[in-house]
Amino acid sequence: MENTFTIPSFAKINWFLRIMGKREDNFHELCTVFQTISLADYLTFSEQDEIVLICNDKKIPPGEANLVVKAAKFLQEKLGIKKGAKIYLEKNIPAPGGLGGGSSNAAVALCGLTKLWRIEIDFAELLEIGKNLGSDVPFFFYGGTALGAGRGTEIYPLKDLEEKHILIVTPNVNVSTAEAFAALNAPHLTNKSSKSILPICRDFTNSLILRQSKLINDFEAVVFKLEPEVEFAKKKLLDFGSQNALLSGSGASVFGIFDSEKSMQFAFEQIKSATKWRVFSVRTISRSFYRNSLKVREDLLLKDF
Repeated sequence: MENTFTIPSFAKINWFLRIMGKREDNFHELCTVFQTISLADYLTFSEQDEIVLICNDKKIPPGEANLVVKAAKFLQEKLGIKKGAKIYLEKNIPAPGGLGGGSSNAAVALCGLTKLWRIEIDFAELLEIGKNLGSDVPFFFYGGTALGAGRGTEIYPLKDLEEKHILIVTPNVNVSTAEAFAALNAPHLTNKSSKSILPICRDFTNSLILRQSKLINDFEAVVFKLEPEVEFAKKKLLDFGSQNALLSGSGASVFGIFDSEKSMQFAFEQIKSATKWRVFSVRTISRSFYRNSLKVREDLLLKDF
């Protein structure tokens, strides 16, 4: 079909995630470091009179409950676009799983539609639309390694961290992000404490050594209590040789960092043979590789980095 193209929609992990407190707007103040990884969904775009989403995974909602459709309709309404689009979503990222699949799909949908519809839009406008769709969406206009603050929507690109041997394990449980947030005992922030959070967040980031630092995700205690199988998955990664392991986002996926392909493959085989969990061997994706993969107008994302 004429004017049909496919864009990868990469997953993310969080190298750490701290909940700094509850804001006046009742959202939580986050401090995290995002990282794009090689696990990806794929979105194929083609011309259509209306917005149509088709997905290979029947568990994924096809209508306006899906962030891809929400993103497309938001862009239509904001810019007065009369065109539609057919979007085929090949789903590989577990959903839900703490790997940002839905947010990545939404960001990539916006990028793909700017190409399909030949839209003149700048990075700041795209970012603002992303913030309206969800807390993780803005990160996926950057990719690579980045500090996330505020609700997670304030993004500060960092020097890319590289890890070639990462194993992701996703147990067969559904962790509700809303339930995980509700179970947190986060203090209410004052204006003064809010202003001090970004410097504290940068200090966390500067001291991060992936294989030596104690990686912290404040959701772990809550999620492990709600779903003990997730804690067991982390234990298995460490038992089978992971040098460090952590819950990603609010779960249920856990990742482990290995020192070699051999040790990672051993853990992969052991976990795969003993459980019905989904297991993925992945590596980090750099910001430059990520940007080039989006196949959008060169100045749309590059000029604002």
